[in-house]
Amino acid sequence: MTSPISGISAAMPALPTLPVTGVGAADATSGAAAPASGDFASVLASSFDRLQATQSASDALATQAATGDLRDVHDYMIAANEAKLATEMVVTLKNKAVDAFTEIMRMPV
Repeated sequence: MTSPISGISAAMPALPTLPVTGVGAADATSGAAAPASGDFASVLASSFDRLQATQSASDALATQAATGDLRDVHDYMIAANEAKLATEMVVTLKNKAVDAFTEIMRMPV
């Protein structure tokens, strides 16, 4: 006979929530805000800078994992997934910008 499972959420501690950073939100890791001018070039440049920082952190943790210096493999897995998602976001942003430019170029003058 099986016993019913009592509330699992009561047995597990609440996980901390991380702030979601977007184009117009403040960057929680560096404390820097998004560019005040809001033009596309500055938003794209800041996105590339954040992408580079995320990938650098992931690479550093990968190096630690390869040398055996990493204490918690979860840190590397989280950083690797963040870098992957950030790369996908920047590539999608670039693709949408190219699509928009192509549509503008097709407009009759």
